[in-house]
Amino acid sequence: MRPKRLSVSLTATLSILAMTVFVTSACAATGKQLYAFRGGADGWQPTAGLILDASGNLYGTTSGGGANLNGTVFELRHKAGGGWTEKVLHTFNGKDGNAPYAGLIFDSSGNLYGTTTVGGAYGDGTVFELMPKAGGGWTEKVLHDFNGKDGYFPRGGLIFDDSGNLYGTTNIGGVYGVGTVFELMPKTGGGWTETVLHDFNNNGIDGEGPDAGLIFDGSGNLYGTTTVGGANLNGTVFELTPKTRAGWTETVLYNFNGADGSQPVAGLIFDNIGNLYGTTSVGGANLNGMVFELTPNTGGGWTETVLHNFNFNGTDGAGPQAGLIFDASSNLYGTTALGGVYGDGTVYELTPKGGGWTETVLHSFCPLAGCTDGSTPLAGLTKDAAGNLYGTTENGGRYGLGTVFEFTP
Repeated sequence: MRPKRLSVSLTATLSILAMTVFVTSACAATGKQLYAFRGGADGWQPTAGLILDASGNLYGTTSGGGANLNGTVFELRHKAGGGWTEKVLHTFNGKDGNAPYAGLIFDSSGNLYGTTTVGGAYGDGTVFELMPKAGGGWTEKVLHDFNGKDGYFPRGGLIFDDSGNLYGTTNIGGVYGVGTVFELMPKTGGGWTETVLHDFNNNGIDGEGPDAGLIFDGSGNLYGTTTVGGANLNGTVFELTPKTRAGWTETVLYNFNGADGSQPVAGLIFDNIGNLYGTTSVGGANLNGMVFELTPNTGGGWTETVLHNFNFNGTDGAGPQAGLIFDASSNLYGTTALGGVYGDGTVYELTPKGGGWTETVLHSFCPLAGCTDGSTPLAGLTKDAAGNLYGTTENGGRYGLGTVFEFTP
């Protein structure tokens, strides 16, 4: 059975004119809705985060919609007199992929890379590249079609190593049917070769169902999460270490037990001294998810510290499905898909204080008349050089089909 992301999409869609200025819970910042998806050729329901180019333009994906109803890649570009213009760079047609749930990455030449969860030659998902044309427009190329045996349903994004190889995960498929970690290497004469680095095994020890992408440490080791599986069946944090001659060795760094979190849907980040940070979508003291830190022990192993337990009651968020980002002062920022004043999700900040962390809800998304600014932010945030935060909501907005927003702390 396919491990599923928690169902947090709201069934109600509202066609009320959206406010462009958010009212924040902290009353110390403002936000702006940059774009509301209409559900036609421009796509609908963005589930992934955004990336910025050198000019401050935003790029992302929608999981559905577009001319062929299979999802899109879009750009939001600054207008000369203010505001933003959306442009669809690519509409998927099924044969070249369908339903991109993950975000994008750039290479050094300005090409975009991403994954689609299904579609492609075998219907099991793809890895794709978008290349800008000299006279305008973009050309798409499918780099790999998953066939089930090498993985199926890639929900996470991609990362590059220093040699230009791509790495990612598939949520299911592989030898044991519960997900893989893969590498794509460019061939000298063109094309790409895929190698499965690890097949997750539902043997009660290894994790199952990785939903997010990966990160590297300075030594070239890979780190990620699995949504379920592990010793307690509540998900894991894992490391993949390259062997001296060939292959990779997987080590489960931490098994969640429910009380300290369960079902980590999002990926991880490092701080500048090698500690790992992430979220779990449920579990914790209030069963509404939590933020955690993993610290490497001197003699080996890792110690988990719960930084915040979300509580659906009151103004706090619940059900975080997104990862975290740091600012220059080591504060953490993220989103919750549910909770907040209106139950439709939040933007929050965690500030280190006195050996612990203090949470501030910066914004509660609101679906009500007069403040319809989006709902259900599944993805994490992106920060520009000025400290402004950008993100997406899967639902809500003027047409009820998702938004892109900017938030200024």
